[in-house]
Amino acid sequence: MKAVPKVNIDGLYIEDALVDDSFSGVVPFYTDSEPMLPSPDQLEQPEVKREEEEAEREISGYLVGVPVPTGLFWPKFNIAAWNAYQDRDTSDQTLPELWIEGLGQVEIDELTKSQPAELTEIDMLKLRLADSEAENKRLAKESNANQIALMELHTMLLSMTAES
Repeated sequence: MKAVPKVNIDGLYIEDALVDDSFSGVVPFYTDSEPMLPSPDQLEQPEVKREEEEAEREISGYLVGVPVPTGLFWPKFNIAAWNAYQDRDTSDQTLPELWIEGLGQVEIDELTKSQPAELTEIDMLKLRLADSEAENKRLAKESNANQIALMELHTMLLSMTAES
């Protein structure tokens, strides 16, 4: 078993699917257009099949036996190029570019813009230390101002008691 890309009908990558090792090429996969629920008369007579009651199948996507090149953000299989390759002159053995980028440049730029680095524990401790030092300086100034005010009050009290 090997994993091959599964693409939607537009060729955009959906997920990987497991297939036999001998799988190659491009094969469509189908979904039913409507769920097939048996009617009451079908339950009574299971051998009776009516053509109009069978759900039509439509292509949902493709299993692609061509490897995806690295470096694509959202791979897109070029189904038209694959069909042209299948219809080519057999003497031409060059493989066209079958996988292309499915995202636009704006979307790629958004994905690749640099993210701010996460802070390590040491960096967070350094920030906390700097904050603590700043708080200590603020409290020291406030303490000095309170001591000066207390000394002024003490001096005023002494001068008032000396006068009386």
